[in-house]
Amino acid sequence: MLIATHEPKKGEMENRMSIRSTVLAKIATVARDQRKTIGPVTGETRLLESGLDSLCIAIIVAELEDELGIDPLSSGMETEFPATVADLIELYENAPA
Repeated sequence: MLIATHEPKKGEMENRMSIRSTVLAKIATVARDQRKTIGPVTGETRLLESGLDSLCIAIIVAELEDELGIDPLSSGMETEFPATVADLIELYENAPA
């Protein structure tokens, strides 16, 4: 059986890379501004075990909403709070515009 897969278009890939880099940069900026020591951040990094506290995560989400113009956590879609950095990135990549 063949399974159809969605090949991302060039614009989609650029948008995903932009969102990914924006999220990673925001994590680093907030950690620095809040004087938090975090290790290397990868997709598998668990948000609540990263060295960031709940205030840092709230700041990240608020600033991403301002910067990206989307708030996937209050979009009306049922969603669980992201556990990892990859989950957070995916949440923004798949959020309705």
